[in-house]
Amino acid sequence: MEIRAIKPNDVDGVVRLMRAFAEFENLLDYCEITADKLEKVLFGPGSFVESLVAFDEGKLIAYSIFYPHFASFRGQTGYYLEDIFIDDSFRGQGLGEALLRTIANIASKRGFDRIDFQVLDWNTSAVNFYLKLGAVRDDSERHFKFTDNAFKALAA
Repeated sequence: MEIRAIKPNDVDGVVRLMRAFAEFENLLDYCEITADKLEKVLFGPGSFVESLVAFDEGKLIAYSIFYPHFASFRGQTGYYLEDIFIDDSFRGQGLGEALLRTIANIASKRGFDRIDFQVLDWNTSAVNFYLKLGAVRDDSERHFKFTDNAFKALAA
């Protein structure tokens, strides 16, 4: 298996995997990503989103998307891990850990201190995977967002 930074010709395949991820998380109705949108945030002017992709014998089988963030109280910089997804038939072979270790290595070389992410509470296999690797779980925080009409009203 090969892990590397995404290239523009990988975008369509990543969008396909993103749709599979959305379906897995029962969020396909909210999946509005297109190749154009993804390409813009990864390679367009002012882009700050990064992605790793994984291949097995030339077949795209996994991706991760992450971007820099800052934890103000701790004064720490790091990556926010937006997505990590592995095709069903390649899970349990160490690829998730390899992707996380690659992201952590990139972060460490940039002087970053942490990786933050969210996991749906019903995804016990993912929760156990992250805990096994030493992640700290904080159930006291709640995820909020301004989107759609709420965002438009706030921005007006």
